[in-house]
Amino acid sequence: MGADFWGYARPDGQVGVRNFVAVIPSVACVNGVVAAIANKVPEVVPLYHGHGCGRSLEVPMHLRVLANLGKNPNVAAVLVVGLGCEVIKAEAIGKAIAETGKQVKWFNVQELGGSQKAAHRGADICRRFLEEISNLERTRFPAGKLVVGLECGGSDAFSGITANPAVGLASDWLVDEGGTVILTEDTEMIGTSHIMERRACDREVAEKTVRMIAEAEQLTRDLLGPLASLVIAPGNMDGGMSSIQEKSLGCITKAGSRPIVEVVEYGQPPTRRGVVLMDGPGYDAESLPGLAAAGSQIIIFTTGRGTPLGFPICPVIKVASNSELYHLMQDDMDVNAGRVLEGTELSEVGKEITELLLEVSSGHPTRAEVNRQGGMVCLYTLHPPF
Repeated sequence: MGADFWGYARPDGQVGVRNFVAVIPSVACVNGVVAAIANKVPEVVPLYHGHGCGRSLEVPMHLRVLANLGKNPNVAAVLVVGLGCEVIKAEAIGKAIAETGKQVKWFNVQELGGSQKAAHRGADICRRFLEEISNLERTRFPAGKLVVGLECGGSDAFSGITANPAVGLASDWLVDEGGTVILTEDTEMIGTSHIMERRACDREVAEKTVRMIAEAEQLTRDLLGPLASLVIAPGNMDGGMSSIQEKSLGCITKAGSRPIVEVVEYGQPPTRRGVVLMDGPGYDAESLPGLAAAGSQIIIFTTGRGTPLGFPICPVIKVASNSELYHLMQDDMDVNAGRVLEGTELSEVGKEITELLLEVSSGHPTRAEVNRQGGMVCLYTLHPPF
């Protein structure tokens, strides 16, 4: 008999592990109005970001991501706040979210007579949303309904032999239960094409995998030239890493050993269950929104140097690669994978992560949630603004 968790049923068949009312600005110009709404109604989750206008090539991607953040199953209801003259319209985001059947409203500040009137209107809407969703109760669901994003940041020389492979065991378990894991950060797959290609479920997926990694490598070479092999953070090097390939070989173990079934764009939800690759950056703050927009209810984040970063609408489980870090930043770490270096079996740490995953899915808060380290939405960009 498979494992279960307790979550919130959504109208489109998805299952949330949290029950949020989100307030999404369509453009950075109204972040202040969204903040005013959040001040009046502290229970809402504001998704501040710095875009929505002044761009061209990123517009379809940013529209998709903002809408898909609202579609994330952890969100029960959404208010979209627009300005009125921006490129990415509140109405477009709201109508896309409405396709899920969840409650959504939108308005433009310019049409309501200014920021104060808009904040009052938004607060009234959010209070009604909160009252309506308060009646929703958790019910039992199989673990196969989970979509888990995989992230690593501030890796060290131990990440590839402790935290990442331990998460890989949890990934294998979830996929065997019928669930989905999403591995992103294609920069941190450079040098592993030969491994990832063999894991693809068919030739089409293999070709997409190789192409995605090759494009990430080419972009890195175009930007860094002879230093391309060092496209890792200073903290990675201080932690004992020597090249991007070394980091990549550890990074990909987070996705376990099961076949890769699909390759998706940044912030695009998978259509198949299993191991999925998402084209996206290695920069954690831009990678997390993509995983959330792709439908991840939970994100597992390995680190060797330590980072408190979470995400507003998704619980983030932090796995420390070494015991020194775990004890130094125990307020921010959920699991100590460094125990592997002290004699604990890797399988035992993998089991601990699996058990914690189910507990968090049923409502147990992560350290990032306890510390209110939700952060903000840093949208991936490819070009300078106009």
